[in-house]
Amino acid sequence: MTVMAIVGANWGDEGKGKMADIHAANSAYVVRYQGGSNAGHTIINDYGKFSLHMLPSGVFNPSVINVIGPGVALDADELLRERETLLARGVPEPQIKISERAQIVLPIHRLFDELEEDRLGASGFGSTRRGIAPFYADKYAKLGIQVADLYDVKRLSSRIERLLAIKNVLLVHLYGKQPIQVNELLPNLIELGKKLKPFVCDTTKLLHSAYAKGEAILLEGQLGALRDPDHGIYPFTTSSSTLSGFAAVGAGLPPYAITNVMAVVKAYSSCVGAGPFVSELDNREADELRRRGGDAGEYGATTGRPRRMGWFDVVATRYGCKLQGATTVALTNLDVLGYLYEIPVCVAYELNGGIVTDDFPMTSDLDHAKPVLQSLPGWKSDISNVRTFEDLPEAAQQYVNFVESSIGVKVSCISVGPHRDQIIER
Repeated sequence: MTVMAIVGANWGDEGKGKMADIHAANSAYVVRYQGGSNAGHTIINDYGKFSLHMLPSGVFNPSVINVIGPGVALDADELLRERETLLARGVPEPQIKISERAQIVLPIHRLFDELEEDRLGASGFGSTRRGIAPFYADKYAKLGIQVADLYDVKRLSSRIERLLAIKNVLLVHLYGKQPIQVNELLPNLIELGKKLKPFVCDTTKLLHSAYAKGEAILLEGQLGALRDPDHGIYPFTTSSSTLSGFAAVGAGLPPYAITNVMAVVKAYSSCVGAGPFVSELDNREADELRRRGGDAGEYGATTGRPRRMGWFDVVATRYGCKLQGATTVALTNLDVLGYLYEIPVCVAYELNGGIVTDDFPMTSDLDHAKPVLQSLPGWKSDISNVRTFEDLPEAAQQYVNFVESSIGVKVSCISVGPHRDQIIER
C-alpha cells in the first residue's frame, strides 16, 4: 500500500479536512507531520461538526492510529482539550500516539507571539497568536523542549533555564515585562508530562514498521504551498514547511515512501492572514462569496476571522501544485459557485511596467500585481446532490476541465458540499 500525503495547493483553507476525513477511513495510520494549533481542519460527519487544530483527522475512526510526528509543534493543552471534546460528544476513544521527539509549544511561546504582534501593530503578519513562530525559532536555535524531556526533571529544569536566559532579556528590555522564573513553568510541564504519558512512544519506529508491512499511511498537511517559508509569500508564511517533501521528514518516513500526493484546491480562492492575494475581492462580491462558502460561510477554523475572498487563481494554483508534486487534485466547494451567471478566473498577473506573466513571482512583485481575468459560463443551479461527473451541468463540467487543463494535474475528485457523501469521484 502506498503512503499518501494530502496537502494544500494555495494559502490554506482549501478543504483538506474533509478529504483527510474521507481517506482516513481507508487508512491504518493518519499522521500530522508539521505545524501546530495555528490552523484547523473543519470536519462534518455523523457525530456533528468539528474543528480540529491539533489532532489528526483519523480520530473519528476507532481503528485508525493517529500520530503526532516529530515535526509538529505540539500544543499539548489543545490536544488534550480536543480529545475531551470528542469524548464528550460521543466519539469513541481515539488511538493517539505522540512522538517522544516532538517539541512542546510553551506558554512563553504564546506570550511572545502576542507581544510581538502587538509591537508590530499594522505591520504584523496576521499571526494566530498560538506561539508557532517563537516555537520554531527556539526549535532551530536548539532551545526547544522535547516530549522526552518532560520525564527527566533535572534535564527539563536545565533546558528551561537556558531558554529563559535569553527570553527574559527580551521580556524586560524589548517588551517592558517582568522576567519569568523556572518555577513558573516547571510544575505545569511535569504535570503535562503525566497527562501525555499514555500516548508517548517512538512513532518513527511505529511508522517504519507499518510501512514495512504495507499498511496504509495517510500524511496530513497543514496550511498550503503559498504559506511555505522557502517557496511561499515570505514573510507572510508559516514557520514550518507546508510541502509534501517535508512530510517524510516531519513524520519520520523515508522520502521514497510517498507515492501519492493529493493537492487540495478550492474552486475559488480564500485565505486568512496578511500578505499579497492577487485575485482578492472586496465589498459586496466578497461578502456574497464568503456567505455562501462552505457549511457556515468562509471564516477561519482557528481564528473565526472572515476569510479574504477571491476568484480561482490559475497562476498561484499551478505553482502550488508543482511545489507539492501533486499526482492528483481534489477540487472542493464547486457547489458554492452555483449562484453566478459568469465566473471570473485569474489566468495571469499584470506586474509593474505592464508586464503580463503566468509564472508566480516573488513577493516583492506580488505587492503590485493585478489579476488578468477571464470569464467562464456559470451553471446557475444547485449541484449539491450530484454524485457523478456526467450528471453535472455542462458549464460545471467545463469549469472542472478548465481547472484541470490550466494547472496540468488531473482532478480526481470533486466536493459539492461539506458532508462526507457530497463527493464526485472521477
